[in-house]
Amino acid sequence: MAPCVGRRTCIGWVAWAALSGLGAPADIDQLQQRITMLEQNLADIQGQLDERTDELAAARAANRELTRALNQASSRTPC
Repeated sequence: MAPCVGRRTCIGWVAWAALSGLGAPADIDQLQQRITMLEQNLADIQGQLDERTDELAAARAANRELTRALNQASSRTPC
């Protein structure tokens, strides 16, 4: 994190770190690997979410059908 108070100080610190080479080095390869890993995790979790969403939709449809059948059966029987 840049040790700065105001915007001018931050800009100055960023420029100094970039030009002096004394700022935190960015390991591009390591960052690329991290991005790839996070994208794969996101894809896996999205797949799980899609599967659960489908299961929920099927459960809701079954529930509606059972409720409909129950309501039809109770409307046919006299009280």
